[in-house]
Amino acid sequence: MMRLLTTIVLMVSLTACQSKKDVLGTEKNPIKFQLVPSVDAKVLADNAEVLKQYLEKNTPYKYQITIPQSFVAVVEAFGTKRADVAAINTYGYYMAHKKYGVEARLTVIRFGLATYQSQFLARADSKIKNLKDLAGKKMAFVDPASTSGYLLPMKTLKDRHIEPKQTVFAMKHDSVVSMIYQRQVDAGATYYSPPRNGHIEDARRLVKIQYPDVEEKIKIIELSEPIPNDPIVFRKDMPEEMKEAIINALLKFVATPEGQKAVDLMLGATNFKKSSDGDYDSVLDLLKTLAHDVK
Repeated sequence: MMRLLTTIVLMVSLTACQSKKDVLGTEKNPIKFQLVPSVDAKVLADNAEVLKQYLEKNTPYKYQITIPQSFVAVVEAFGTKRADVAAINTYGYYMAHKKYGVEARLTVIRFGLATYQSQFLARADSKIKNLKDLAGKKMAFVDPASTSGYLLPMKTLKDRHIEPKQTVFAMKHDSVVSMIYQRQVDAGATYYSPPRNGHIEDARRLVKIQYPDVEEKIKIIELSEPIPNDPIVFRKDMPEEMKEAIINALLKFVATPEGQKAVDLMLGATNFKKSSDGDYDSVLDLLKTLAHDVK
């Protein structure tokens, strides 16, 4: 009897120990933070490491930051608990919220603006002068789940009854710009941010190292209507105290010099602000319409 009791106690202790090791935020089960592949993978990876080190130093948790192959992969990761937190595009949030109940808790701010637009781009030496000239042309978009890089510009084209001859997906905003520059396509669509202090802040800036004359060689044809900026989202059933700790750490991170640089390079952002699903109600309705219209 004594031996049986000892065995039971030992088994309970081992189970408790194992459970403790597997608690979310531990070395065995780190918080899984995902970033959408919107810019160069190495740039994302290098700055993700800066973010990871800061979060682990300023919260009591361990993290694993990954960069999946697409926006959709990030969405589906929430369905299998392979994602706990993500910096995701607005349409990706719409999909993940609808399917898995993910929560928007922070909104990206870009130079004081909480909204953004799409831009239509073409080479300055081309015959494309306005949106009507895109009819019958070959166009590059970012990703089927990208709001600024596909859904919104396609909605704009459809509203004006303009149909490109061919569309291709470059998967990243900078790749769209590069394809236009290299004449692989006639035009393309990416995110737009207004110039600041005489310098461009839209997607063209992402390739200025490779193409210093990109601002002169590639022109903006037109802009779309504005919509709210991308959110930072959380898995619905994460503990609230864990969400709050991460939110507060991210707000502090972006206020540091190294954080400002990392967030700019990863997300093209200058700050975050606290938000909720309610702040996105109107855009979720809009995206539902957009998703229906572009199918």
